[in-house]
Amino acid sequence: MAAFGSFALLIALALAAYNLLAGALALRLIATGQPSRVSPERLADTARRAGIAGFWAVSAAAFALVWAAFTNDFSLTYILEHSNRALPAPYKFSALWSGQEGSLLLWAWLLGTYGFVLRLLHKTDVKLYAYAGTILAAVQVFFLLVLNFAAPPFALFKGPVPADGNGLNPLLQYPEMVIHPPMLYLGYVGFSVPFAFALGALMMRYPGEKWIKITRSWTMVTWLFLTCGIFLGMHWAYAVLGWGGYWGWDPVENASFMPWLTGTAFLHSVMMQEKKGMMKSWNVWLIFSTFLLTLLGTTLTRGGLVSSVHAFAQSSIGNWFIAFMVIVLAVCIFTYILQRSHLKTENHLESLVSRESSFLFNNLVLLTACFVILWGTLFPIISEYVQGTKVTVGPPFYNRVAVPIGLFLVFLTGVGPLLPWRATSMRSIRRNFVLPVIALWAMMIVCLAVGVRPWKNGAFDAGAFYALVAFSVGVGVFTAILTEFLRGARVVAHQTGHNLIAATWQLIRRNGRRYGGYIVHIGVVIVVVGLAGSAFNRNVESEMGLHDKIHIGPYTLECVGFTQDSNLNYDSDYALLDVYKDGKKEFQMTPEKRVYLVSGQPQTMVTIHSTPAWDLYVVYEGVNPDSGQPIIKAFLNPLVGWIWAGLAIMVLGTFFALIPNLSLASVAVRMPAARAVPAEPALKGGD
Repeated sequence: MAAFGSFALLIALALAAYNLLAGALALRLIATGQPSRVSPERLADTARRAGIAGFWAVSAAAFALVWAAFTNDFSLTYILEHSNRALPAPYKFSALWSGQEGSLLLWAWLLGTYGFVLRLLHKTDVKLYAYAGTILAAVQVFFLLVLNFAAPPFALFKGPVPADGNGLNPLLQYPEMVIHPPMLYLGYVGFSVPFAFALGALMMRYPGEKWIKITRSWTMVTWLFLTCGIFLGMHWAYAVLGWGGYWGWDPVENASFMPWLTGTAFLHSVMMQEKKGMMKSWNVWLIFSTFLLTLLGTTLTRGGLVSSVHAFAQSSIGNWFIAFMVIVLAVCIFTYILQRSHLKTENHLESLVSRESSFLFNNLVLLTACFVILWGTLFPIISEYVQGTKVTVGPPFYNRVAVPIGLFLVFLTGVGPLLPWRATSMRSIRRNFVLPVIALWAMMIVCLAVGVRPWKNGAFDAGAFYALVAFSVGVGVFTAILTEFLRGARVVAHQTGHNLIAATWQLIRRNGRRYGGYIVHIGVVIVVVGLAGSAFNRNVESEMGLHDKIHIGPYTLECVGFTQDSNLNYDSDYALLDVYKDGKKEFQMTPEKRVYLVSGQPQTMVTIHSTPAWDLYVVYEGVNPDSGQPIIKAFLNPLVGWIWAGLAIMVLGTFFALIPNLSLASVAVRMPAARAVPAEPALKGGD
């Protein structure tokens, strides 16, 4: 299997190289119109077919590595280090991305998959797709070079082959880790496609904005994958690491968040280019930056540049990635300088109080947040290079800067939909903003009344202050978006005679991109409210013997026993805790401590009881060696469930935004014959 996999990677490299060279030559011949013995169109078609064949070659290599894991082929160093005989089947499959070589193979396979789909759709716009396919081939050549020469996944173990492997990292033996890395990489790799289209469109001076419309669905789906990957990683950190939190501003967490920020900015600002012919250079550099940040994220995760609980495979391949990023940046700068006259803005900002300005401010704030996070992430590397001492930037730095920025972004998500294009009159401002402002102040008064106050024991409490702002602004934004839905639904109800619920559904179907985006904004608001709950987290830690009790919030936890269990993969110790509320037993919790047999590494298995108000989060931290008593730590974390609920709403909104709109003809068919569909400005276009 090692020979088969290695041969498949070599074939894939040869096919990708041919795709790149033949595709570039064909495009050059077509652009110059020079006579040639070979038909440029024929040459371009063979390049496209080579790209399709390359997908099957990389797929064969990925299959070979997974097959080696399932057949316990410990002659491969990679399988020896990341699997063992007793490892459950789902985790044998996830061994594909648990280490450096396998994760790079996953990157190459996903890129091949995206390229495969793109090349099948080439007849949509043959020349533009040829440019994009050639650029994707260049990216694929880099990853296949790394896989063949720097980090080969099919390297053989030197010496006698052990009877069993070293096993998978215990932190990865959790169900979400079968989903989280592929989801994250679908987002990382997926941004290669809009990057390829943007660079290709700039190279060929593609007329109009059609390239944006072609890549809109690609970008939204990629953004959705990255969003889900980030939140799955947050939930994994929350449920597995046992520290009571879900986001620690870890360098690898930051690496996934930065392209999300620039990708989100791109999704917003392309509306300006589509509708107003504005921000063309801005959009090109946003997608260039997003792609470069995905490469940086892969470098941080697998290149050994930073220390992180998420960076499971560290090595020296960072130099390869740095060199490739320099090449990509140089190509982007050269192409932009050469073709910048093609990106002249057709219109200009007419008013600071308009939807255009809200998009501009939104972009500036997102990029400011990205720069701050990038600076904090790379500061240890920069400080070590300049001073010889590595200085780490911790969560307090990020929280001081990122939290106010995040709250301002939430504010903008409510302001933007209420502003018309071009300019806003004072009358329009009064009409659109009265209800949201009333809701904001009413929520602030309610919060102050129930005890959410920005001071504690006479001192200013920054966490409580930000929570107060988040709750108040969140309600104001929700009200603003709700009024937009109601305004549009009333128009549809008047046209069709349907009730408001049916009219709201038809409103979404008529303009899914606009109203799906509003639903995504609602999800973001709910996530921010959930994050704000962390200002009121509580925890208690204690040794617990039989029938000992600890109290936290409204709960009393009583230890009623301890038990042990074992299987072929690990031994485990459980604490049995009865949980009482108001003197009545509500449920039982069983936090667990595992020790994996092959590696001897311990692993904490948290137990969580979730309600809409809070999570009761209990950790079995181990046994005190002096007293022999187990140590239990309990957290009461308010509103954590709102974070995961917000993600679900964001997914739903993106789904609606991706669905093709109902045409007016379709709407007319569904309406009573006596009614017509007037041209209603409130329902036309407006993203």
